[in-house]
Amino acid sequence: MTMARTALRRTLGVAATAALAVGLAACSSGPSGSTGGGSADDLDAALEAGGKLTYWSWTPSAEAQVAAFEKEYPNVDVELVNAGTNTEEYTKLQNAIKAGSGAPDVVQIEYYAMPQFALSDSLVDLSQYGLDELEDDYSASTWGSVNIDGKLVGLPQDSGPMALFYNKSVFDQFGIAVPTTWDEYVEAARQLHAADPTKYITSDTGDAGFATSMIWQAGGRPFEIDGTDITVNLADEGTQKWAGVWNQLVEEGLLSTTAGWSDEWYKGLADGSIATLVTGAWMPGVLESSVADAAGDWAVAPMPTYDGTPVTAENGGGGQSVTKQSKNPALAAAFLRWLNNDPASIEVFLESGGFPATTADLEDPDFVGLESEYFGGQKINEVLTQASKDVASGWSYLPYQVYANSIFGDTVGQSYVNKSDLNEGLAEWQRQLVEYGNEQGFTVSE
Repeated sequence: MTMARTALRRTLGVAATAALAVGLAACSSGPSGSTGGGSADDLDAALEAGGKLTYWSWTPSAEAQVAAFEKEYPNVDVELVNAGTNTEEYTKLQNAIKAGSGAPDVVQIEYYAMPQFALSDSLVDLSQYGLDELEDDYSASTWGSVNIDGKLVGLPQDSGPMALFYNKSVFDQFGIAVPTTWDEYVEAARQLHAADPTKYITSDTGDAGFATSMIWQAGGRPFEIDGTDITVNLADEGTQKWAGVWNQLVEEGLLSTTAGWSDEWYKGLADGSIATLVTGAWMPGVLESSVADAAGDWAVAPMPTYDGTPVTAENGGGGQSVTKQSKNPALAAAFLRWLNNDPASIEVFLESGGFPATTADLEDPDFVGLESEYFGGQKINEVLTQASKDVASGWSYLPYQVYANSIFGDTVGQSYVNKSDLNEGLAEWQRQLVEYGNEQGFTVSE
């Protein structure tokens, strides 16, 4: 990510969470517009009656999914709007909530950002339409991510259980064993960089989403949420466990300083100078489309662990929600039910490279046993679907995580720049998160 893009994300994050304070103030009465209300029978009736909906999404599959839906339900007209990717969209949504108008009927929200809109009472509780009965259709971690403060505020679309993506050609060239523990991963980093100083085990310049996922896997639970009461502890045992491992890579200069998602980053993935990625199960589609020249070089293995016990975390992924400004919440909920639960829609989603949150697909022998040509014929979904079963429970994001992520570079990110102790950066991140949360009307303690 370039400095300009980092600055843009920071500005957008501040704007989004500034609007959150307005939402908190309105919690007792709720935002203007419809508050939903209905039953499961209303969804089928709404589809038959038809109407118009607005849907905000940036997913590659959205256009094809909307077309398929309108073909099946010709009485419904869905206007698809790309309101920007992640933080840009969230800022527009918060502004619409603050204004009391302008929000879409259905909106795409990543799991880390969903608490922000749920706490400001801006999303319809879908359990009133019986959609809580779909729990068994989704993986436990994704279902937990859309159930916030006792309400079902969305349906999961995709998931990002983490795994180790590694350049098998590079590992074979230098005789490096695929690491199964984090201690082995650090040793592999040392071995690789010593053999060829132009090569690094991975690239990491300080990414909030990656760091929180790694803390999640390590057993850290730094954010405890009880309504507007929040505890932030970025020095808990799990967080320190992750920092203790990652500090070795940071302080010894074993991480590539190539910015993620840059042209140089993709080049590094292609030429082997960046040898692994510890990331979500959505990564194969990115590699296939953007690192095509490395086809046959890459493989997938379980995420390294601390003690050999299989455990992983989610990295990325999200779902869709119905906003309380929708004038036809039953129709919006019916569309959402089709979008994230109907096999016809999910098939379109999978064809676009998405990784499912639905248990039926995660357990489908054809999906699990699919041989990936890009990964040299490996049945990578065997690894990735098992990872979805091994996601640790109990994780919570802050209700102002969008803002939290936006200041990560100025706090923890400085430890990467200075090759210094990550715990120092984590302490500064915590200080700012506590201060900011209290300023926004939360009661935040350490």
